[in-house]
Amino acid sequence: MQKLRVGVIGIGDISNVYLNNLKNYPDVVEVVACASRGLEKAQRKAAEHNIPKAYASADELIAAPDIAIVLNLTIPEVHARYNLAALNAGKHVYSEKPLAATFAEGKAIMDLAKEKGLYVGCAPDTFLGGRLQTCRKLIDDGTLGEIKGASAFVVSHGHEWHHPNPNFFYQPGAGPLLDIGPYYMTALLSLLGPVKSICAMSNRAYDTRTIQTEPLKGQTVDVNTDTHITACLEFEDGAVVTLITSFDVWDSELPKMEFYGTKGAICLNDIDPCDGPNLFGGDILLRTEDNYRWIGMPRDEKCTGREWVTVSIEHAFNSTSHQKNSRGVGLVDMAYAIAGNRPARASGDMALHSLEVMEGILTSAKEKKFVIPTTAFNRPAPLSEADRDENVVF
Repeated sequence: MQKLRVGVIGIGDISNVYLNNLKNYPDVVEVVACASRGLEKAQRKAAEHNIPKAYASADELIAAPDIAIVLNLTIPEVHARYNLAALNAGKHVYSEKPLAATFAEGKAIMDLAKEKGLYVGCAPDTFLGGRLQTCRKLIDDGTLGEIKGASAFVVSHGHEWHHPNPNFFYQPGAGPLLDIGPYYMTALLSLLGPVKSICAMSNRAYDTRTIQTEPLKGQTVDVNTDTHITACLEFEDGAVVTLITSFDVWDSELPKMEFYGTKGAICLNDIDPCDGPNLFGGDILLRTEDNYRWIGMPRDEKCTGREWVTVSIEHAFNSTSHQKNSRGVGLVDMAYAIAGNRPARASGDMALHSLEVMEGILTSAKEKKFVIPTTAFNRPAPLSEADRDENVVF
């Protein structure tokens, strides 16, 4: 296939992970330009990663005629502006999450992409990691039977304890649901498909937060969005899912995600609040009839010593490191999809549905009503066994 030329806008810390990973696919994609608000910063990043061109603004890069894909790593508030600009310039787009700050903006992006016959992909692509792909196989091959329920928990005590400027996380457009929630929502959607109906409740523990880290230590942040959100989601396939996202929890031993089927259950039981579906790897615990023992049940030969079984993960992209992960594999898959005229896995359609569901959760909580999504998407194809090699064609 002919490699596709990529231009990167937004070159903060996360850009290094993308840029390093994309170097592993030189026959598929080539990063040829980067842009920042200021030429000097862009030139430093270009020199660091041996990128041929540097631009002083995202608009300059988007206008460049030799770029096929714009990788948008800017802040969420301007995702829609630059995604739309790139599409209007005839470029395919791969965006960091979320696709846009609002569902209306996201829909405008996808409507324009379809009008112009262009691809839109969107992070997170962690559902392509070895852990969630193995969960997908357990569900698809019937090991768990019919999935009737699931639960997902992303809870912590917020970002003022480690982030140098956490104000954004407590404003509309962020909060726990739209900050780290997209990783969990995308995991659920990739495994179960579209959401049929939504109900939710929410509150907040504090009206202000005190920053605990330098350089703003001691300053307060106004909290203008709810920080504890509980949602109940009914999926098209019949599963009923509980989702809790919170910045108001001091500590927890809740598993990050569980799925409940008629024949068994799986548990992703990370303790660190920053782990879970926002990483590519990690353990999976499985319990079925063969290793089930009710509390108080006599320890007969069948049940003695049998509890959760750790599932072997054989797929690629299985890192549990925050700094060394496979972020960007969704863009590589999209490049293959463009060449092969097939759907991309980390698709804009799934990202738009995720955005609508998350916005619907906030609407349901505020207005005390059920919300019915208007969008849908086709569940992305799983990676095949051949894809266990990180350098093969998807």
